[in-house]
Amino acid sequence: MAATRKATAHWEGSLFEGQGQVALESSGIGTYPVSWPARTEEPNGKTSPEELIAAAHSSCYNMAFSNGLTKAGTPPQSLDTTAEVTFVPGTGITGSHLTVRGVVPGLSAEAFAEAAEVAKENCPVSQALAGVKITLDASLA
Repeated sequence: MAATRKATAHWEGSLFEGQGQVALESSGIGTYPVSWPARTEEPNGKTSPEELIAAAHSSCYNMAFSNGLTKAGTPPQSLDTTAEVTFVPGTGITGSHLTVRGVVPGLSAEAFAEAAEVAKENCPVSQALAGVKITLDASLA
């Protein structure tokens, strides 16, 4: 069954001096300010499209990795993933770097690394980001 989620954005002013907000409509959990400086300089309490993509990538990756490990008979005790999405003005999003540390009883470091790579390839957000380089640093905690 398909699921659709909704977010809305409002912007006022020029790209460099303006600002806006993005609202997570489906969950209703919040509205967050956005600006160009938050994207290219310091966040200063505002978010950016890249931070939102990083949130989506890290959470989706954990779900895909957990599912793969569980299907293989080695469910994780925990997975902690950081996604760092890089934006270059004038070029766009150039990559996403995933760092995952996991506690998976009974799994070797080699098997963990192999499963981590499979999850990277099969995560729906990774697939949506297919036009950018995705790198991975995976190890048992």
